Amino acid sequence: MKINDVRDLLILAALWGASFIFMRQAVPEFGPLALIFMRVLVATLFLLPLLLYKTGTSELRVIRQRWKSIGVMAIFNTALPFCLLAYALQYVTGGFGSMLNATAPLWGAIVAWVWLGDRLSASRVIGLLVGFVGILVLVWHKLHWQSGGEALAIPAALAATLCYGIAASYTKKFLTGVNSLTLAAGSQLASTLLILPAAFLNWPSVVPGHQAWISAVVLGIACTGTAYIIFFRLLQNVGPSKAIAVTYLIPVFGVLWGGLFLQETPTFNMVLGCLIILAGTALSTGFIRLGKRAA
Repeated sequence: MKINDVRDLLILAALWGASFIFMRQAVPEFGPLALIFMRVLVATLFLLPLLLYKTGTSELRVIRQRWKSIGVMAIFNTALPFCLLAYALQYVTGGFGSMLNATAPLWGAIVAWVWLGDRLSASRVIGLLVGFVGILVLVWHKLHWQSGGEALAIPAALAATLCYGIAASYTKKFLTGVNSLTLAAGSQLASTLLILPAAFLNWPSVVPGHQAWISAVVLGIACTGTAYIIFFRLLQNVGPSKAIAVTYLIPVFGVLWGGLFLQETPTFNMVLGCLIILAGTALSTGFIRLGKRAA
């Protein structure tokens, strides 16, 4: 990697790690649905003008022509996982949520194997097993009978990362060749329209405070719109096998920002579980191979 690529990787990890902190701050006042509606709406208002500036109206025609496929991708890549993570972050810390997010490539490998027939080597199978052991270590101290919504927080977060795995295979199967910025803008637009009715019905009765509004706007512009641009630039410059390294860095920044701004203290289970998950993810995605050089 060149210096500029390493810089982009660190900035992207910092932005996506920070998204858990901003959601954690804003979701108590907005609620999950209203907050994510604001996030994708702001991202849409940021990305659509950029798409028009770079490509004119030609890519808008692509969005209209492929609206069904882009809509399905938006459900699994944005609307559903964003809402599930926002729900979970009502009950778990931002750092803990960012660690659970590190399971996304594990699900991605499983979905690609089942759906697309991607080959799983012995090293990748071992990685999947190691990764799920890491999940158990991470959540073990929270596996007890609870009442209310807290009992569903961890399943909701893991369901969100499963959605990311489904979205990756769906995009590869049905949207290969579509401009990346078009996919980003189109998916945010579709997510805005999809979430709008539920957000309207669940809009908070008390107007959120200015800090919650700032968090929602930053989520949309920085953690979604800008992050997409950086990620797609990384994909073009270094390829997906190296760009996926951002997944390993997100929990680092999630815990760092949580400690700095929310006074969240990571537990031993969190650190150990996260390290095991990252090791399993590196193996299951082929980023590291047993007995061979790194991919």
